[in-house]
Amino acid sequence: MSSGDGATGRIFDIGFRRYDGPREGRRRAVLAIYKDGLRAALGLGRGGRAKIVPWLFIGASLIPAAFLALLAGAVDRLAPDFDPSQDLPSHADFYGITSIVLLVFGALVGAELFCPDRRTRVISLYLVRPLRPTDYAIARWLALLTVMLAATWLPQLVLLAGLVLGASDPGSYLADNWLDVPRFLLSGLALAAYVATLAALVASFTARRAYAAAFLVGAFVISAAVVAGATDALDVDTGRWVALGSVRGIPLYVNDLVFGGESSGSVHAAQALPSGVIVGWYLLVVAACAGGVLWRYRRLSV
Repeated sequence: MSSGDGATGRIFDIGFRRYDGPREGRRRAVLAIYKDGLRAALGLGRGGRAKIVPWLFIGASLIPAAFLALLAGAVDRLAPDFDPSQDLPSHADFYGITSIVLLVFGALVGAELFCPDRRTRVISLYLVRPLRPTDYAIARWLALLTVMLAATWLPQLVLLAGLVLGASDPGSYLADNWLDVPRFLLSGLALAAYVATLAALVASFTARRAYAAAFLVGAFVISAAVVAGATDALDVDTGRWVALGSVRGIPLYVNDLVFGGESSGSVHAAQALPSGVIVGWYLLVVAACAGGVLWRYRRLSV
């Protein structure tokens, strides 16, 4: 712009204009965070290194189920007297066998979903109206829960296929054991919700993924060791209550209640407690962790 009587000026159109399309509000924003969380959890749309950890752990949870399925399918020809439904680990046992893999997987994925956005302050771009901090936390938790459900249910479906095909009469086996399906779905949901909520709580207190994952894995290992030693040293009645302190054991106690027995990998001392105590303790722990996550994100300043 020049000054004087012959002032002239030039206006450049640099491409900015107001958005005049539909505004979809909070629901659409939460859905976008959820979808982004799924992609981040599985390493989709990122380099090969980002895919190694999630798919490695998913594969690690599938390998035992695939092995048992193949064994059940071949056993008729190799050992006619072998009954896969009686002599192989059952659906009730499977979560006890793979629980440590699922717990570590949840710790790593939870740290990946919750920590980077706060560390890089990208969350400041998310948390503008209409999206609220609790909306962000819920969407990320739902993404983690979805991935954990896939990691818990898929191996059970593979195992079910192997046991059905390995039975001498697949139709009769399925008719006699169809209740195992809703049981492992319910037990898997309990395990996935527990791990997702606990991982979200730990990750909400740090912006560093390594710290969050290491703390949660340490809690799994240390609490299991301490509880196992304490239940052996204390009298039976006291040991039952101490067994509730096992971070790893809590969802396995629920698994045992769902299937009506003792699974591999659980601390059996707690099974002598009333079922209402075990379910109530599980719900209390999950609710407290969920409340802690929402409290942390309500206090988040951006």
